[in-house]
Amino acid sequence: MSVYRPRLLTPGPVELHPKAVEALARPQLHHRTDEARRLFKAAREGLKQAWNTQGEVLVLTGSGTAAMEALVLNLFAPGERVWVPVHGKFSERWAEIAEALGLEVLRSGLEYGKSVPPELVEGLQGPFHGALLTHSESSTGALNDVKALAQAFKARFPDALVVADMVTSLLVSPVALEPWGIDAAASGSQKGTMCPPGLGYAALSPRALGRLKPRGYYLDLAKELKVQGEGESAWTPAINLVAAVAGVLGAVLPELEDHLCLKAKQNALLYEAGEGAGFKPVPEVKSPATTAFYLPEGVKYAQVKEAFALRGATIIGGQGVLKGKIFRVSLMGYSDLYDAYAVAELIREVAASL
Repeated sequence: MSVYRPRLLTPGPVELHPKAVEALARPQLHHRTDEARRLFKAAREGLKQAWNTQGEVLVLTGSGTAAMEALVLNLFAPGERVWVPVHGKFSERWAEIAEALGLEVLRSGLEYGKSVPPELVEGLQGPFHGALLTHSESSTGALNDVKALAQAFKARFPDALVVADMVTSLLVSPVALEPWGIDAAASGSQKGTMCPPGLGYAALSPRALGRLKPRGYYLDLAKELKVQGEGESAWTPAINLVAAVAGVLGAVLPELEDHLCLKAKQNALLYEAGEGAGFKPVPEVKSPATTAFYLPEGVKYAQVKEAFALRGATIIGGQGVLKGKIFRVSLMGYSDLYDAYAVAELIREVAASL
């Protein structure tokens, strides 16, 4: 018998919340029943509260990327111009989605690990129909001040829409739509909501709702709006996952402030341990979603991955230009303060073994 329990320390999928496990252990629920409608409404209302919006949050069967594509598809028309600051794999994904859907994309490239300075907006030459921003760039562990970016962008381009990837910041960092000047945002079930992969969330402020340009078939958000208010979806939903999300939100939202403080403290403990052991952090401004360190000189990622695996832990490496150069550890999933102390010690042990 191993002396280590398995630990999933990746920034998605994550360790499941007990309320998610409980919901998923129930018999299969049919999605056109009163119970399913109740759970669907509860999940949507909880997500609206988590996002601090007076608008709507649509639950889509798909990943966070599906929600990102749905927002671009339904808020912009082919040929419209958007600004995308690129500083990691997921901000790069915004640009790729927009280009695939026929938009004109102006990229502002930054070094991976950097955060986007709001002053960058001053050098932009319009017009723009929108900006696609990334709040928590989990490929590098970097956090952006999307509130400052949105406000700076709208001061120069007031008619434009600001859309944010909040895939790894929802229920991990403070987030908001209208109070921050964000018109729409995306997330997914396998991140801060501590459920399995399979659901994407598309949050729409009242301003975004008034600017919908429905396109597509499966990802037509206008079609979803018509039915989700009644607790259903246009297509067959992953209803048991919806039940899991409703359960988790019911448990977390009443203690959200404490939960967010925990996530920040956990990440700080991991960085303290890693830096103390000689690992160099990747991000300029650290997101609570994931801890990212450069590999020591002469050490390959496979060695670090194996060292964690020998101690029961699954971690993840870098993406894009950082592949083979960094490793990432995350406690975004269900975990408490003492889990963070344990993982901090695990990081120290791994460092000493290399």
